[in-house]
Amino acid sequence: MEKKLIIKGHDKNLFVKFWNFCWNIYYKNPEIWNYIIVGLLTTVVSLLTYFIVTRTILNPNNPFELQIANIISWIFAVAFAYFANRVYVFNSKNKNIGLELIKFVGTRIASLLMDMFCMFMIVTVFSLSDVIGKIVSQVVVTIANYILSKLFVFKK
Repeated sequence: MEKKLIIKGHDKNLFVKFWNFCWNIYYKNPEIWNYIIVGLLTTVVSLLTYFIVTRTILNPNNPFELQIANIISWIFAVAFAYFANRVYVFNSKNKNIGLELIKFVGTRIASLLMDMFCMFMIVTVFSLSDVIGKIVSQVVVTIANYILSKLFVFKK
């Protein structure tokens, strides 16, 4: 008869099965999962930067200052995202880092414009919270960034 290790009333095999299940999901498409993780971390960088700036020096109720705060958070997020995407998501081996960086920043400028438009519409036009605007905008931008990066920057 096989002896099982029981930890606090739980069967260890259940944990192992769950762990294996999660890894199997991950390995079916690791690029997508890595992008989700990097995207979440990039979103954290963007949101933290945005909220620090809007809660200390810029007023999100002023449309001009709202967009300046948005641009500042974008700069920090793009700097983080380029290196994280290059190394952990797309495993880029491109020797021409300068051209790759220019393409990356170019696609991110396109998504910055999407971000600014979303923020303008949600906060300025519809008078909703800048927090809601920033979160909705980040979802739209994250999806657009993956598509643009895959098609134009880190294509294999």
